[in-house]
Amino acid sequence: MSARPVTALLLLGLVVASSVSVVYATHQGRKLFIELQSLGKERDNMEVEWGQLQLEQGTLTTQGQIEKAARDRLGMENLSADNMMIVKP
Repeated sequence: MSARPVTALLLLGLVVASSVSVVYATHQGRKLFIELQSLGKERDNMEVEWGQLQLEQGTLTTQGQIEKAARDRLGMENLSADNMMIVKP
């Protein structure tokens, strides 16, 4: 066997190996990009939920402060059925 066919087969093998590695790298890149998009959507959903929880906490805190101020400063109490009086116009 001469050196030319061996060199040609070696080069052909290297070209095939290079092609397969390019396809594999492209596939991996696409998989990672899809995962990145999925994680971005998950992050956005968590940010929306965080905003909603902050609003809820602000609302609950405000109501609690009003109730505490009404009890402490004004001496108000929760009504029971015995203390309730309905006034008709």
